[in-house]
Amino acid sequence: MTRAATTLRELYEGDTRRAHRFRYGLLVFDVATVAFVIVTSFLPLTSWIIACDVALGVCVLLDFAARLGISRAPLREFRHLSTWADVVAVASFLAPVIVEGVGFLRILRTLRLLRTYHLLERLRQDSAVFRRNEDAILAATNLVVFVFTMTGIVYATQHGSNPAIQTPVDALYFTVTSLTTTGYGDITLPGPMGRLLSVFVMICGVTLFFRLAQVVFRPYKVRFPCDACGLMRHEPDAVHCKACGNLLNIPDEGGD
Repeated sequence: MTRAATTLRELYEGDTRRAHRFRYGLLVFDVATVAFVIVTSFLPLTSWIIACDVALGVCVLLDFAARLGISRAPLREFRHLSTWADVVAVASFLAPVIVEGVGFLRILRTLRLLRTYHLLERLRQDSAVFRRNEDAILAATNLVVFVFTMTGIVYATQHGSNPAIQTPVDALYFTVTSLTTTGYGDITLPGPMGRLLSVFVMICGVTLFFRLAQVVFRPYKVRFPCDACGLMRHEPDAVHCKACGNLLNIPDEGGD
C-alpha cells in the first residue's frame, strides 16, 4: 500500500485525533453544501452558482474517489445503496445546468455521511446532546432528506409539463402537503406516473413523519449493551437489565 493510501485510510477509518477532526470537517462541509443547495435552488441559475456547483462537485468527487481508493474491494462497494447515493450526489452537482431543481438530490450525501459508523461512534462519545437525541436526530435527518429528494424528483419530472409546478417552491409545497396528507388540491400530478409518485410520497413521508414523532415522544433511554443478552436500551437509572436481569454498570454521563 502506498503512503498516500495509508494516510487516506487512517483519515477515513482511523481512531486518531487527526482522523476525528477530518471526519468532523467532512460533516461540516456537507452541512454547508446542503445549506448552499437549498438556498440556491430557489434562486435563478446564474454563472456564480454554476461555478460553485462545479467547485463543490470536484470536492465531493475527490472524496468519493478516495473512499473507493482505500476500499479493499472497490467493485463490491457498488452493491451498497450508500455508494449509489454518493454517485447520485456527485452527478447532481452538474445536473442543474441541464435540469434545474434536481440539485436537491445532493442532500443524499449528508445522509450517507451521517450513517458512517465511525462518525456516529465519535458523536456518541463527544456529544451528550447527540447521545440523548440520537434517534430523533437521525429520524429528522431521514425526513428532511426525503422531503428535499422528492422535491427535486417532482420538479425534474413535472417542470415544463405541469403548469402547477413552475418553481422548486411549488414542488416543495406539493411534497409537504402530500406528506402531511393535507391535500389542498391546488397542485396535483397528472397521469398514472404522477399519481404513483404522489402515493409514494404519501406512504413513505407519513411513515418517516410518524417515526420522528415516535422517537420524540417516547421516554428517554440510554444506549448501553447488556453483557448477557445484548439489549441496547435501558432506563437512565437502570441497575439490572429488564430482559435478563443481568447487573448493568451504566456510566454516569455527569462524569464525561
